[in-house]
Amino acid sequence: MSTIESITLMLALVYSISLLYWSHNKWGAAITAAMLAAAMLVSLHWPLFIGLGVALVGLFTLKKFQPEIAQGQQRINLLRELIRHALALSMMLVAVQFAINAAMLKAGVDPILVRPDIGDAFLPIAGGIELKAAIGLGIFDNDHPAAAVMLVVVLLTGLLCKRAFCGWACPLGLAGDYLYKLRKRFIKEEFAPPAWLDWILRMVKYLFLIALLFIVITMPLASIPHYLDGYYHKVADLKMAYFFLSPGPIALFCFGLILFLALWKRQAFCRYICPYGALLGLISFLSPFKIRRSTEHCLINSKGMKCDKCTRACPANIIVHTQSTVRSDECQACMNCVAACPKKEALYFSTRSGIKMSARGLAIMLLILLFMIPLWAYVGGIWHSETPTELRMMLIQHLNKIGH
Repeated sequence: MSTIESITLMLALVYSISLLYWSHNKWGAAITAAMLAAAMLVSLHWPLFIGLGVALVGLFTLKKFQPEIAQGQQRINLLRELIRHALALSMMLVAVQFAINAAMLKAGVDPILVRPDIGDAFLPIAGGIELKAAIGLGIFDNDHPAAAVMLVVVLLTGLLCKRAFCGWACPLGLAGDYLYKLRKRFIKEEFAPPAWLDWILRMVKYLFLIALLFIVITMPLASIPHYLDGYYHKVADLKMAYFFLSPGPIALFCFGLILFLALWKRQAFCRYICPYGALLGLISFLSPFKIRRSTEHCLINSKGMKCDKCTRACPANIIVHTQSTVRSDECQACMNCVAACPKKEALYFSTRSGIKMSARGLAIMLLILLFMIPLWAYVGGIWHSETPTELRMMLIQHLNKIGH
């Protein structure tokens, strides 16, 4: 686990402990701290200790100058944006580290920076094949184990807290928001497609999901060991990077279309294209937590007032103000609707039995899932790639010739 990964992990988990403590869940804070300490003592990985030091200094600084942030008492939107931007900054640093590592491999020089394993999170097909190998054959991949770990982590977030990964963590969604805001500065009009076209476009991401699942499901179990031992899999991350850095005409057209959609409509990439979003949308139907509206407290029912602030605040264009429970696969649990509601008791994120989860609670659950599981995966030896640097250096010289 690289230094950047370790610092990010420690910042997230130490902040989670702080949020647990200030939400009066001291037992939860103690258990999380104990799990963190145990992982550090078992691994004795020095970057984790550096990360812990950075995280503690950062937390004490926040407590002194921005106590509401340290305690998670800021408004819902501010808390979510803080987490989104922090994770996006981390991924940008990881991308730079990966680029330097790959460039030095290409030059035939031993890299001064290690390869960040978290980059394997962008290899969903590899992750799916690895999970199939683990379940069907009892084989654990040693080249990109983080791909399977992060796939499991993201699926768990969908099961426990709907599409909160999309609304709170995904850097691509954040980039899409910035592109949309950039367009709105110059062209303020909205260009919403008609309902029938919107429905058709929403189905595109499910077609992409079916295509990815088809690749994983139809690969025979007997062929998986050969695939995992093959050169293509060993440099799948480099092949993916090369695809984006040196795209062909068809890929350029697709990138241009994605850019156009992001400028045209808010969250267009998430709504129409992202197969991860499609998968999380389906899994989110099983999540016990959903946005629910109390007719007893809602101004529409209790006062007879016309209020649709929650609907207007929803970035996914879900009609919230007329529903008792929001079950839509497009709901990202961003809680914009909850933040916009003028009656605090009228709209909330809860289970059917009435167990409510605040925005701070959602942030805690998401951060612990995203970072505690990878930490223990690293401790258990199923995180770091064991592909020799010399082999990667040799294969990168012939990247164009390596096929499936």
